[in-house]
Amino acid sequence: MSESSTGAAAVEAVSEAAAAAGNWRRAGVAGAAIGVLAAGAAAGVAIERLTVGRGMRKKARLALDASGPYGSLRGMPGTAYADDGTALSYEVEEVEPAEGADGAGGSGQTPRRRRLFGRREPAPVTVVFSHGYCLSQDSWHFQRAALRGVVRAVYWDQRSHARSARGVDQVEHGVPVSIDQLGRDLKAVIDAAAPEGPLVLVGHSMGGMTTMALADQFPELIRERVVGVALIGTSSGQLGEVNFGLPVAGMNAVRRVLPGLLRALGSQAELVERGRRATADLFAGVIKRYSFSRKDVDPAIARFAERMIEATPIDVVAEFYPAFAEHDKAAALKHFAELPVLVLAGDEDLVTPSEHSEAIAHLLPDAELVLVPDAGHLVMLEHPEVVMDRLADLLVRAGAVRGAGRRA
Repeated sequence: MSESSTGAAAVEAVSEAAAAAGNWRRAGVAGAAIGVLAAGAAAGVAIERLTVGRGMRKKARLALDASGPYGSLRGMPGTAYADDGTALSYEVEEVEPAEGADGAGGSGQTPRRRRLFGRREPAPVTVVFSHGYCLSQDSWHFQRAALRGVVRAVYWDQRSHARSARGVDQVEHGVPVSIDQLGRDLKAVIDAAAPEGPLVLVGHSMGGMTTMALADQFPELIRERVVGVALIGTSSGQLGEVNFGLPVAGMNAVRRVLPGLLRALGSQAELVERGRRATADLFAGVIKRYSFSRKDVDPAIARFAERMIEATPIDVVAEFYPAFAEHDKAAALKHFAELPVLVLAGDEDLVTPSEHSEAIAHLLPDAELVLVPDAGHLVMLEHPEVVMDRLADLLVRAGAVRGAGRRA
């Protein structure tokens, strides 16, 4: 099969899976979809309806996995340790030296930092990226590609996600995950990967909440070192009121049963993971609906998001979910009041609706508020050019890059 025909088959197969999932949702079980499908427990008639063409869709997914470059970028790896001993994986991208700097132009080597009157040159601005729930540092693929060599950047995986270890407190001591714990984890990563110099903090969804928790617990760090903040598709609280695009009555029922359902499924992780694999087509449709707004989103990008979310074990999904209902960091936003702040969201975000970003901007009246048309929760993958344009402007204002000519 030629490359073009493989791509066409992939597009057709992914579209077919999404359409089937859409039909299933419209069949009146949308209220259960968030909890049950996220856990991979769809069953019965829905599976029978998706049996035809499953092999074709599997081949399409494999073709997309093989051809897509998304998530392939890597930096210098490192490990930070949280206050409970959890190993947190991060990667650093350094600034490429200017041609001729210290005689290193064209050599590909980073020039040695010179000392001026017995002191080192000032440390560069470091941009620290924090990802969202059930994602990984790879969710910043487009921003990472654009910024490589332009700024010093740190990308990390939240505890129990991707390359970071499972939370020690959660596994060994049964301590619930909290957004405050994630804020302390971010502090540990900063201490290890960027112990000096100015910082720009960028957080998406749960990563934005993590950034707020950092400010709440370490206001002196914000005051002394942070020069800019970007809060993307996130919320400062009241997430218990989000209806995920579902009728209010149906969502109230889901809220009552979902925490217990996730706990039960988390306790049967091996069985549920088999179920997730068996219902991959349905799962893909739900991911697409809650990740993107555009109907024509690149199938390779949709598959990339699917892979990240699929890689999050069901017991991790269950561990983290209750923390969002308890999240309330509106008061912490005051620590960003004197800084350049970007607040950005997709206007069709069903997970952290744009009204939550508007509420953040209301508490930070000097912040730049950007609502991206026809964009869902994973706005940085769906509209990377818009996100990168506004993020580049923030980096210029924060002094991380030297003017518009250095924009990625």
